[in-house]
Amino acid sequence: MSEPESSSDSSDFALRQLRALLDNRPAGEEKQLPPERGLAQQIGVGRRSLRRALDVLEAEGRIWRHQGKGTFLGPRPLHAETSLEVMSSRTNPLEVMEARLEIEPALARLAALRASNGDIERLEHLARKTGTSAATDTDNRELWDGAFHRAIAEAAGNSLLFSLMDMINQIRQDPTWRRLREQARLPVKEQTYVHYHHQIVAAIAARDGSAAEQAMREHLESVRRSLVKIMTNAATNNSGGQQSNDQGRPAA
Repeated sequence: MSEPESSSDSSDFALRQLRALLDNRPAGEEKQLPPERGLAQQIGVGRRSLRRALDVLEAEGRIWRHQGKGTFLGPRPLHAETSLEVMSSRTNPLEVMEARLEIEPALARLAALRASNGDIERLEHLARKTGTSAATDTDNRELWDGAFHRAIAEAAGNSLLFSLMDMINQIRQDPTWRRLREQARLPVKEQTYVHYHHQIVAAIAARDGSAAEQAMREHLESVRRSLVKIMTNAATNNSGGQQSNDQGRPAA
């Protein structure tokens, strides 16, 4: 049964009361409004009029509502906190490579400027390990390759860039993506990647930021080209000859 409304209990009256309430809230007060029942009683209106007024304020961006949690001041956040699992499902390997191409060459350049002697010794050791593991099992290759790139990010000395790099590495652990990368790691390509690793370390040890940045970029471009080839072949085989789309994702 709908609740009766008095002449003063209109949506317009409710909206004016709410506007006054929001305008007069002390700075620093809690950002969540009271539940609807209590709020309706506080400003002296019915809940139906209150909801209509709240609809207007939400459309204006002054409040936002989350079902089951309440009504909050300010505009709705652009995105809720996203888990790595959700992020992984929304992106694809070529987007990850684009991100790596933007971040890792810069990290290599910074590492050349900031790496300690101990950092360089560790990078030389990891570069050797990526070489000796290239002929062993795939899990071992992934392990040392990831450790090598992570060590460069650490040596760069930028905590924010390191956090971004660490997040990308966690997304790259998706089993489907690991299988795709393994297909791109042909023996002849693996030796090329190992060569780039040594080239990157040599540039960092020489404190040549430009050379380190360029070597990392060439290395990642080589990986990206291999992924594009694998994904394009997979798309062609799975769709009867269709090509991949403009972003390099397998065609549907």
